[in-house]
Amino acid sequence: MRLRSVPPSLLWGSAQAGSSLTLAATAWLVSGLTASPLLNSLLPALATLPVLLPLQRRATGYGLQLAAALALLGVGLGQLSGALPQWVLLPISLLAVLLFGLGLEMSQLPLQRRLLQGRGSTIEGLRRGTDLGGLLGNLLTALLFPAALQFAPALLLLLPLGVPALGSGDTPAEPPRTAPAAPAGQAIPFNRRCALQGLLFGGLFALLPLWVREVGAGNCFDFGMVLAAYGLGRGCTGLLPVLAGPLRYGLMAALLAVGQLTPGWATVLLFLPLGALAAACDGALVEGMGPLGDAPLRWQVLQRSGAIGGLAGSLGMGLLSQALGLGLALPLQLLAFLGVAWPLGRQPLRPSSP
Repeated sequence: MRLRSVPPSLLWGSAQAGSSLTLAATAWLVSGLTASPLLNSLLPALATLPVLLPLQRRATGYGLQLAAALALLGVGLGQLSGALPQWVLLPISLLAVLLFGLGLEMSQLPLQRRLLQGRGSTIEGLRRGTDLGGLLGNLLTALLFPAALQFAPALLLLLPLGVPALGSGDTPAEPPRTAPAAPAGQAIPFNRRCALQGLLFGGLFALLPLWVREVGAGNCFDFGMVLAAYGLGRGCTGLLPVLAGPLRYGLMAALLAVGQLTPGWATVLLFLPLGALAAACDGALVEGMGPLGDAPLRWQVLQRSGAIGGLAGSLGMGLLSQALGLGLALPLQLLAFLGVAWPLGRQPLRPSSP
């Protein structure tokens, strides 16, 4: 069963908007349920954990994402009505994010392959849908509040892709030549530099909602606009001048330093160049892995190795902030970016075995 009249890129973009809205809204919700940096850092860690598991890829795994979004809608309604205490809402939220991550990891590649079988569908179109959908989800995070008003549209945005995901079963299909998959039987190698970069960004975004709430005295609108500015900046990489690798990471450290001195909208605007620099770093890492072969495999190496690093970074920053105080979270990130600027920007890329 297919929605033949709907472009695949629109279906995919709608799902990406729902996913980003779900995860961002949950991050803000959890930051209001507990001020513990460690517990807040568990949220992105649980969302990333499924990347490390030997899961069977099935399009029907998308049903887990829908179930998780429905559970989170219940959490939002429970918080709004006061019917459930925080000690009940917090574990349900964390488990729902784990369930959402499992569904995402299981279904993403099979769904991409299925959508790419549609007439006129290309991987470039799906990637544009990913970028625009993520930006829309972050904007909705800023504009919709409380949580019950965020999770309801998130579920609605996720539903359209559920028709091709759940309506056609899991009949194996030959992946199109444009599908972003590694050749059969080829393991995705681990790359230290991609993991190191993931460590940096995992630590940066793990405590961002809590930092906006507790240190910056901001609200959900501020948090959503920070994410939207970062996503918009990632789409403006072409406007950057050519920069050496160490300089890119050094500039990100400088932006984090300035962000601690500038209140309100000035801090939000700093995430525009931060996003552009981050995307440029991604592109440089992928370009440097030329010996691996095709670009889809190199992007998978970046995503998987970066996720491993992000898992360690989020938990590590949570532990450090729990022990030293949340106020030191961004200064620690600044030092981390400065510390890796030279080795991450200058060392040659060598994919290594896990």
